[in-house]
Amino acid sequence: MESKDQLRTQLRRQRTERHACADFAANNQAIIKQLEGLLPQLLKGRPGYLASYWPLAGEPDLRPLASSGIPLALPRTQASGLVFHPWQAHTPLERDSCGIPAPRGERPLAAEELALLLVPALAVDQRGIRLGSGGGWYDRLRADQHWRAVPALVVLPQAAVLAQLPSDPWDIPFPGWITEQGLRWVQ
Repeated sequence: MESKDQLRTQLRRQRTERHACADFAANNQAIIKQLEGLLPQLLKGRPGYLASYWPLAGEPDLRPLASSGIPLALPRTQASGLVFHPWQAHTPLERDSCGIPAPRGERPLAAEELALLLVPALAVDQRGIRLGSGGGWYDRLRADQHWRAVPALVVLPQAAVLAQLPSDPWDIPFPGWITEQGLRWVQ
């Protein structure tokens, strides 16, 4: 099996190729429609924020969910780790420590204030092991028992769902993922 770094290089290239493809916009819209239909079931009436992410090139863009009426939160990287702040479409953003647009707030949200965490990935495997960009932000966040208690799903194109990925002891499997084809739970 290839190393995580080798896979990241290969998967980033594939993601760039998919982003340039005419189907990217249609697949992104299909993921949004899947999420809009699934959110009532996924949130199960739990109050709180839907935690999403600011999309990097080739990642599903979930920003249209801002019009769903569900309060959204976006992450911010900082020296202490990943934190989430409320976000609305008109909220000013500034670059965080990784250079990604992020909201700034007086107080980060606590894990208990989130109803669902949606996480981007380069790939996920059938066990729910996620391969991210390599910063370890979500691994460190979910290592905390309070954050691990927040329901969390990976969001990615179906083409990035693989049979098996390499894993490390700190990798915490996700219970499922959402693609343009729908929601899949780990068996």
